[in-house]
Amino acid sequence: MDPRDPAVPELLLHGQIDVTGRLVDASNATLFGTISADGVEAQCVYKPVRGERPLWDFPDGTLAGREVASFLVSEAAGFHVVPPTVLRPGPFGPGMVQIWVDTDDEREYVDVVAPKKVQQGWIGVLRARGDRGEPAVLAHADTPELRRMAAFDVVVNNADRKGGHVLAGTDGNLYGCDHGLTLHVEEKLRTVLWGFVGQALSADVVEALEKLRAGLDGGLAETIGEHVARREVRTLIARVDGLLAAGCYPEPSGHGPAIPWPAF
Repeated sequence: MDPRDPAVPELLLHGQIDVTGRLVDASNATLFGTISADGVEAQCVYKPVRGERPLWDFPDGTLAGREVASFLVSEAAGFHVVPPTVLRPGPFGPGMVQIWVDTDDEREYVDVVAPKKVQQGWIGVLRARGDRGEPAVLAHADTPELRRMAAFDVVVNNADRKGGHVLAGTDGNLYGCDHGLTLHVEEKLRTVLWGFVGQALSADVVEALEKLRAGLDGGLAETIGEHVARREVRTLIARVDGLLAAGCYPEPSGHGPAIPWPAF
């Protein structure tokens, strides 16, 4: 099912969830299954709140809500980089439910390659060494879609933009997943998309941020406040204002690691 099908939100909210497997590499309980209603069926990801691993810097039991709040931010801005996501009851209690994104293995946006194999139109982010000491470069594509995702990550303060969280959908669109570590009041931005540092925001990104800012004044802040703390909403507003005022992508803050580990 196309993630952007208009029927998806209603299906996610009211469909029956049948869990068929678990994504074992995930840090928190991440279940895979089907969701169905009125003869319509799709694949989905279900993350029950009770399966969230406690973290020292994020309040317990809040990650599912942060995923939903990040989706709301993405939609309000028109970035559309987060697959439809809801918070609802499920087989193992309340949790985040998100439509599954089928990916196109022929399209890549982030990779680790030898220095001489960085593709034209890609930007090197980090030089490193492989398991055998060979030089390597973490690089990402320079595309409008990825620039929008990078701006989205700044405003939601994404602490976990790994390369594996950048999904090339078979529908031709770019998506991001795993937004549980977002919207903290402290600077937490950890991402593999640092290649745009210092570059001016494109006109479409500025327009999206202005649309988001207007939405926050028009009731979106209250809706997001159902999922995160009020001060986290206030800090979100401040980040949007700050990014618009700067007009360019920020540098790493220097307070902690700038890239999540592992990077994929």
